[in-house]
Amino acid sequence: MNEIYAWSIFFIPVISFLFIGLIIRPFFNKHDYLSGYITIFAVGCSLLLSFWAFYATSTDHDFTSWTSYHWLEVNDLQIRIGLLMNNLTAIMLIVVTGVSFLVQIYSQGYMKGDPGYSRYYAVMSLFTASMIGLVIASSILQLFVFWELVGLSSYLLIGFWFDKPSASRAAVKAFLVTRLGDIGFILAILLLFLNRSVFIENDLNPFEIKDIYAVVSMNELSVNAATLISLGLFAGAAGKSAQFPLHVWLPDAMEGPTPVSALIHAATMVAAGIFLIGRMFPVFVIAPITMQLMMMIGAITIIIAASMGMVMNDIKRVVAYSTISQLGFMVLALGVGAYGAAFFHLFNHAFFKALLFLGAGNVSHATGTFNMRYMGGLRKIQPITYLLFIVASLSLSGIFPFAGFWSKDLILAEVYHGSSALHKVTMLLALIGVFMTAFYIFRALFLTFHGSFRGGIDLEKSESNDQKDKYDIHSDHSIHLSEAPKVMLIPMIPLGILAIVSGFLVNSPFHLGPISAHWFSRLLMEGKEFHAHSIDYILALTSTAIAVSGILLAWLVYDLKVIKPETLTFQPLYKIVHRKYYMDDLYENLVTKRIFVDGIFKFFDWLDRVIVDGVVDGIGWFGRNTGKLFVKIQSGQVQQYGMMITFGIAIISLFYFLWR
Repeated sequence: MNEIYAWSIFFIPVISFLFIGLIIRPFFNKHDYLSGYITIFAVGCSLLLSFWAFYATSTDHDFTSWTSYHWLEVNDLQIRIGLLMNNLTAIMLIVVTGVSFLVQIYSQGYMKGDPGYSRYYAVMSLFTASMIGLVIASSILQLFVFWELVGLSSYLLIGFWFDKPSASRAAVKAFLVTRLGDIGFILAILLLFLNRSVFIENDLNPFEIKDIYAVVSMNELSVNAATLISLGLFAGAAGKSAQFPLHVWLPDAMEGPTPVSALIHAATMVAAGIFLIGRMFPVFVIAPITMQLMMMIGAITIIIAASMGMVMNDIKRVVAYSTISQLGFMVLALGVGAYGAAFFHLFNHAFFKALLFLGAGNVSHATGTFNMRYMGGLRKIQPITYLLFIVASLSLSGIFPFAGFWSKDLILAEVYHGSSALHKVTMLLALIGVFMTAFYIFRALFLTFHGSFRGGIDLEKSESNDQKDKYDIHSDHSIHLSEAPKVMLIPMIPLGILAIVSGFLVNSPFHLGPISAHWFSRLLMEGKEFHAHSIDYILALTSTAIAVSGILLAWLVYDLKVIKPETLTFQPLYKIVHRKYYMDDLYENLVTKRIFVDGIFKFFDWLDRVIVDGVVDGIGWFGRNTGKLFVKIQSGQVQQYGMMITFGIAIISLFYFLWR
């Protein structure tokens, strides 16, 4: 594969963004439907080239030898731009462009008639290009630039309906919270710069990812330096991948259009944090403190997010908390060193989670609401959506033989075989998370598709005015009880097929003819020594039984209704979970209002008014008043000037005779 074709994967969506933004929107706005076709064509071309890149990298490991290009030089440091095309890059390119391609097709039906149709597709092209740029970057600085562009694109898409106050607030919240994590990312880059002497001595560049690998392999990077760098990188990853305690932005990000949620907040942007850890994994491996921290944060995130998913009534928020929880599984896997298992789960998760979001879009398109309390009975009205939603739910729950079973079981096996007490604790939390996952997703399925239709939502009689901001503007909140149009169903079918077969075919623990066991994980390791645990049937049966028990409980409570939800609810705990563990209150009232607004910002306001303005005003007062004194000396009388000159000469003479 020629390098120019690899660059084309990135530049084709860039051209799409520029063409829609500079030509279609200003000059052909009446033909805005062209924007959708242009974006679909551009992303489709990138997808085909991504498959080519995957074939090339899987058969030839010399693609990392592509040289980067000199951009600028500061003293002894060169800043370079280039491509890092290896197996991890190629796999991520397929995930990004593949899911994006299907979502763009789905969006044609979902966004039809929206006044911002062209703007939507322009920003979607920008986001896809930014994510591709992040994946292919050869240097950490280049990666950081696209990392921020992904954040900008997300801000624009979450706040797409900017005339909704809730959407604007959610966009700002997502932007600010992820920036908190990015402070750590910047510090990690600065720490690499401070350790540049180690690189320069070996004729290497501290920002080039391949050179960082080389320094680590030569044992030139100290454990302390690696720990600090990896902690900074993990902070950035925790912000982007919504890990505790920086998870609060993701549920609110559901204010954007549902296809945005399917693309950005299920398959790509939130996976960027996992990708960053994977890209810099050699640094993490030599930092045991960071690895243990990732295990703890991942396990906590699994439980915190899954428990909140159990009590939400907004179907998109249930799926959003599911995303956070599943990202916790990936971070946990990386924390135990299960690099292949983490990315295998990322690969599977992209398909079944995008499918769940698109299914949520279908039911809201029909009912005019995302509130499951006003749905019900949709399995007869939307049978195809119902079937696909079941497939995605079973895959998410980790039920054999669906895709999620294989990656979930591999993660659990890696954690189970750890010997420390922390491994045992995180294993217990992961199994609890398996139960919660099965319960909340089938709770959503039964409330949405089973029973009888509960009439949609009457916004004029809604519980609060804020509730009116939770629903997509374009749907005009009308009820159209019918199956989704074909343009929305067709892209979901490939996702449904992948949610069934991708786990077994991609990373099966068995030999399948010419396909070796765990070939996906071996491919990611790129020839390095790899030891995979064979399938643990007892563990697999245990985790499956736990998941099935969660499904059965949801069935008894929300379909058969032989158990009332209140009997399972401990009210004080329910209130805490329903209030999202008061994390939003903590950030908005304590951190934002008390510490920043009433504390830090008021201090700087006082500093500006009293100290800075006081010094400036004092200098002005001194100048004005001393000027008045000297004005009196300038009388204009020559004889007075002569007297002062004579007096001055006398004083100078006196000093000369006394102290010469």
